[in-house]
Amino acid sequence: MQESPVDLSEIRAARPQDNYLLHCCRSGQLFRDRYRIVRVLGRGGFGVTYLAQNEILPGSPLCVVKQLCPKISNSLALQRARVRFKREAHILSKLGSHSQIPRLLDYFTIKGEFYLVQEFIQGETLRKEVQRFGRQPEAQVKQFLREILPVIKFVHRHHIIHRDIKPPNIIRCREDQRLVLIDFGAVREYLSNDDSLQAPMTQFVGTPGFSPPEQLALRPCFASDIYALGMTSLFMLTGKSPIEFDTDPSTGAIQWQRFASVSSHFAGVLTKMLQPLVDDRYQSVEDVEQALALEPHLDSLATCMTLPHAGQSTPPIQHETVVPMNTHLTHTQREAAAIRRWRARRAAKHLRQHRTGLSTTGTMSPF
Repeated sequence: MQESPVDLSEIRAARPQDNYLLHCCRSGQLFRDRYRIVRVLGRGGFGVTYLAQNEILPGSPLCVVKQLCPKISNSLALQRARVRFKREAHILSKLGSHSQIPRLLDYFTIKGEFYLVQEFIQGETLRKEVQRFGRQPEAQVKQFLREILPVIKFVHRHHIIHRDIKPPNIIRCREDQRLVLIDFGAVREYLSNDDSLQAPMTQFVGTPGFSPPEQLALRPCFASDIYALGMTSLFMLTGKSPIEFDTDPSTGAIQWQRFASVSSHFAGVLTKMLQPLVDDRYQSVEDVEQALALEPHLDSLATCMTLPHAGQSTPPIQHETVVPMNTHLTHTQREAAAIRRWRARRAAKHLRQHRTGLSTTGTMSPF
């Protein structure tokens, strides 16, 4: 990930391959006859990320060299890893066609080590933004969601689960202020026709707190990214990391409401994004987008039906719209239908109360 640079003097117990790249950095020697290693950007469980310059291109543009370090010793397993690496690199090259995802520039294998070279995004992560400016208002967090949701939808349409959406992995580009989603080292193909990919993974990928229960159980799905995006929104609203929130002991739900003052509708959206049970959560990015788009129209939907006047003996008959079996209602249509049903029930209740009052008034007491 493209986070704060690491002081090279603090790197200890480096692998032999790391030593070679560090040697290139200190000596100025070109790596692969073209990449001048500038500094270490980050180190994680999957390898090391370096900032580099491509010296064979005009202007020596900056790029990111990611050294992936799979712990594989078996030759057959290593060969399978190479095949998967090429396939994932091919997927990353497709994802890089989106303006809010870094472009894949190169990939190669050297002595069992896998390397990716990607576009370097100059900017600041959301984590640093919140640390510098403090927690953000509801309107700004909604704007963030409107900007980032199409990127995640694009990723999901390529059958990819990112699995590590969090503030350090979202950068605001310094040049044009666009949000860029980075760090696709944890991507997983979600293909129903490949049993090997559907089997439980042997290693957790993600960040505790930002990852939902099913991902911790090694069963990530598209809704897992929606949960992580909800936690990222909470961080922006409150400035608090996930471990700072309590959870409901009976349901596992995050108890965040007292730390942020937001509209009831947006609170409902966030609450559904953060449901611990995947079946209770939004199932797709489109569902989240529709829920956010609905808010400006809530007043219009609430007044789409009229109550009977005080002197009206019978309320207007509410006819439910007959929907063909194969027709799927949009989120807005479902909300409107629910409002119609509620108002019809309320009108019927008022009518019963009105008739009861008339009956009581018109009856002579025997005493």
